[in-house]
Formats: sequence, C-alpha cells, structure tokens
Amino acid sequence: MEINKQIVNTKEPYSYTKLQEDIKKLKGKYPFLQVETIGESVQKRQIQSIRIGTGANEVMYSSSIHANEYITTTVLMKFIEDFCEAYTKEIDIFEHNPKMIFNASSIYIVPMLNPDGVDLVTGNVKEGTEDYNHYKEIADQFSSISFPSGWKANYNGVDLNLQFPARWNEAREIKFSQGFNKPAPRDFVGFGPLTEPEALAIYNFTLMHNFRLILAYHTQGEVIFWQYANFMPQDSEEIGKIFSMVSGYTLSTTPYESANAGLKDWFIQQYNRPGYTIEAGLGTNPLPMSQFDKIYSDNIGILVLGSII
Repeated sequence: MEINKQIVNTKEPYSYTKLQEDIKKLKGKYPFLQVETIGESVQKRQIQSIRIGTGANEVMYSSSIHANEYITTTVLMKFIEDFCEAYTKEIDIFEHNPKMIFNASSIYIVPMLNPDGVDLVTGNVKEGTEDYNHYKEIADQFSSISFPSGWKANYNGVDLNLQFPARWNEAREIKFSQGFNKPAPRDFVGFGPLTEPEALAIYNFTLMHNFRLILAYHTQGEVIFWQYANFMPQDSEEIGKIFSMVSGYTLSTTPYESANAGLKDWFIQQYNRPGYTIEAGLGTNPLPMSQFDKIYSDNIGILVLGSII
C-alpha cells in the first residue's frame, strides 16, 4: 500500500526555518511524537530531537553534522513521516510491524545538528550580510575549497565531527599536518574537544540515555564505517553486514585520516556498543536532491532494522 506524503518535501533542501515548520506539522498530525530541544547552535538555532516509540530499546540517528551533507536531514525527516503514517494506518514499513517497533523501541532522531552551516550552504544566508561575510572571511583563507558549497563546519569554522573526545589529539595532529590549523570550511578540529555547542549538545544528550546503537548520517560514498580503534562491540560487525546487505553499501573500516574524534568513534569508545557512520549517495557534496529517492530507498532498511536489531 502506497504511503501518501503530505509534509516532507523531498525535492528541495531543508532550511532551518522549514525544518522547524515541518517538525511542528508532524507533531500536530502525529501527537505521539515527542519533540525536545537538546541544545542550541552558535547562532542560537534550536537543535531538536524527535522521539518515535515508547520502548526500552533506545537508539539514536543523527544527520547534517556537516553542513553540505544536508540531504541527510531530508532522509531522516521522511523516515519519521513514513513511520508515523505506517503506524497510524497499521501497515508494514520495510516488512516490519511499526506498532511492534513502537512498543519495543524508542528511536531518537536529531535531524539537523549543524543548522547554522546548513543555512549557509542552502543559500539561506544572504550575500552581503554580516553572517555571510563572516563565513567568507574564513573561507578566503582556503581558496581551494569552493564556497559556500564546500562548507562542512559550523559558524565558528569548526568541523563538528572532529569535536569528540576519542583520540582528539591524534585528529588534531593529522588535520594540522594537512593545513587545517585554524577555523576553516572543513577539517578544523577546534581549540579542544567539545568546544562547540552543537557537539556538546549531542554529547550530553547521549550521556543522558542508554542507546543500544547509533547511526550518524553523512554523504557520500555508499559505504558504512563500523569500527573504531581496537574496539569490537558485540554484534557490531554482524549488524554492519546486515545493513550492508539491505542497502547495497560497502561495509568498511574508517580511513586513517578520518579515524578519530567523530561522533560514532566516541560512542564506540564510551560504551563499546555498535555505532555506524553511513555515507549515503555518490558524487560531490552537496549531493543534488535528485539523488534523494535512491538514497532513501537504499537506507530505509537500515533505519527500520537499526531500531530492532
């Protein structure tokens, strides 16, 4: 049975304002959703979590930690809408009963961890404004990175996925050696771990919960990174193989230059539980919205199974 979409527009990228509007609409249509603000960005935009389900098995999915990977926000928002529609209509989603998932699990979704950066890359920070000039001043120091399309960082020019206390000093050494030793459009680790409010927000949010598993959505490469250092969480590789099978993505270890200070790295180190970076789609970031349908089709199985596996 086809699920009719009414709220999430999968043809256009999200702005922060549009995301807030859609979260309110989804909450209005599906009152069983639980929405909370887990922190704020540098520019005081709210970072929100949407909870689906009431069960004891807690998992967390996040997206748009990198600004030019904003298509991942649409993936998670469409999943929320599809799940809620299936739940209310009592139809399966990826051949699973949504009511059983709802009662067994609590899926916490943080759809836009870097709202300031996303608004820049999607054209919602206008040229000539003080904020645009702030970003441009940082970007001008790295002329080889296209602007604003190459921007991954937050407002302060810090790469949020290099902010977590999992061999942060090693990440600093690697990125400094590559020339990213000051605020930049990408790959600057910051002046210490957890200096940025967005990273601190999801860090504290994670500590408040008992997540069995996390998925950190990025683009691109059609690859799933599952390992960190010498940690081997129980069932982690086996789950990764299942994710690979249902998505067609390659299961891989993380490249050395990117193998530290990420959200999933810290989660695995902190809890010794399965954590995955999902690199969705193929091409050059930001991926065009025309890729959305394939990306979503590839990932719906991961999103459903991640909550019950």
